[in-house]
Amino acid sequence: MEYQDAICTLDTLSKSHASFGEPLQPEGRNPEFPLVAMQSFLERAGLVVEDLDNLNIIHVTGTKGKGSTCAFTEQILRSYRFRTGFYSSPHLVEVRERIRINGQPIGKELFTKYFWQIYGRLDETKEAHSGSMPAYFRFLTILAFHVFLQEKVDLAVVEVGIGGAYDCTNIIKKPWVCGVSSLGIDHTQILGDTIEKIAWQKGGIFKPEVPAFTVKQPEGSMAVLKQRASEMECPLWVCPELEDYQTDCGPLQLGLAGQHQRSNASLALQLSHTWLQRRRLQDQNFPSTTLEGPGVPQATPFTPSPIMTKGLADTVWAGRTQTLKNGEVTYFLDGAHTTRSMQACVSWFQEAAVRCERNASGPVARVLVFNATGERDSAAMLKLLVSCEFDFAVFCPNITEAIASCNADQQNFNVSVENMLRRCLDNERSWRRHHGAGDCPPGRRGPLLIRDAGLSPAPGRGAEALVFPCILSALQWAAQGRDPVLLSRDTDKREAPVKPSVAAKAALLREVREIHVLVTGSLHLVGGALKHLDPSSCSK
Repeated sequence: MEYQDAICTLDTLSKSHASFGEPLQPEGRNPEFPLVAMQSFLERAGLVVEDLDNLNIIHVTGTKGKGSTCAFTEQILRSYRFRTGFYSSPHLVEVRERIRINGQPIGKELFTKYFWQIYGRLDETKEAHSGSMPAYFRFLTILAFHVFLQEKVDLAVVEVGIGGAYDCTNIIKKPWVCGVSSLGIDHTQILGDTIEKIAWQKGGIFKPEVPAFTVKQPEGSMAVLKQRASEMECPLWVCPELEDYQTDCGPLQLGLAGQHQRSNASLALQLSHTWLQRRRLQDQNFPSTTLEGPGVPQATPFTPSPIMTKGLADTVWAGRTQTLKNGEVTYFLDGAHTTRSMQACVSWFQEAAVRCERNASGPVARVLVFNATGERDSAAMLKLLVSCEFDFAVFCPNITEAIASCNADQQNFNVSVENMLRRCLDNERSWRRHHGAGDCPPGRRGPLLIRDAGLSPAPGRGAEALVFPCILSALQWAAQGRDPVLLSRDTDKREAPVKPSVAAKAALLREVREIHVLVTGSLHLVGGALKHLDPSSCSK
């Protein structure tokens, strides 16, 4: 069985089971049911929960920044020459990215080998369990644990999928240290509609006598985290500001851009420092914190070692505040998908774009490529993006290209194409409203930019907003033949024909010296863009 066979089989789990679709506390069901089911699947796969204790796990949750925190933490500990495992989600280009050894996605051969080991064991036992098979994310979590155990990693950095308390990664019973990144409103249908309810879910990863750290949180969520820690007899500290750490080489430099990464870096320092302490002093008991006072005690801002300092500076996390220059087109890619993370994205983009424009040899045009999925508040995010003063706003669904390339890695079987396109058209109308251009008349759809689509722009209605049927056609239009990477990927045969009226709108993009393109709103969108823009992201 080949790699592609494994991917197609994996996608049957995605089709038949919603990855995150059901509430984590379904009415009339034991709220612990997801973890009970996870333990059963784990055992059917030939693992037991106690096996996971050997992975020396760092477990991280949060709404915004948990992936970046994990990336910083993994890089720091890998810099100490430990053999690291790193489980994250979602993937950008290929599903193998979710399971990393020493910072690199596991190879296709290794993925295929371990995939069939786990799938075979589960498939052989399903008849005795009413035909049940684990859902997509649950399966990948089991696979990751199996890979890390078989590959004998020194530690595993594990990012929570959604929430914490009932997330399938919370099958972990004895992590070495836990972390909570910035909390906000997201996944409300699953986690709850208030910051306090969400904090309750996130605090569910706390374990008795296992040290935990959190970045500074809003008052309501911090109070809930404190209560959860107290109930679980978990020592909890709040991370200091990054500038509070004393160094001999000036301010700490971060490999990830943006002011919002500073709190993630501080959390990573505390997580890695605590892990190293336990590694060196296996029998050390961490001091318990008394959480009876008015707040959560602050962790000590120690002096980072030169290895830690280098680890922070060397961290790379694709699709998060990433800049990529292809010829005369510079792409700014960030998977921000909540209002708070979009605020951080806007701040980063404005600073980074201005810096690039200072070095440009002539006029620069700005293009937004945007999509949002699920229950995200697209209108609120777009309102924030208006301040970036784009010349064009381009909307497209998370479909890599209109002509199917059989890349099952990037398909979402839980959302229909029609729904995705409808969402894009809604986003286009929101953008026009924010620009004061009014809305398309009722029953009238925005300009889907493909000849013979039967759709045309509403007369006199904000020509700065355009809708394309896929990521590739949106990027091709934005780049206007000035991106050598897009041109070199033999995309001519796949390029969708564009209406002459739409081609004429791109005159500005052909006249300026450089084009700056911000791709944001969805990590899946960013991943689809990277597939076309950065061949190295499609590793063999």
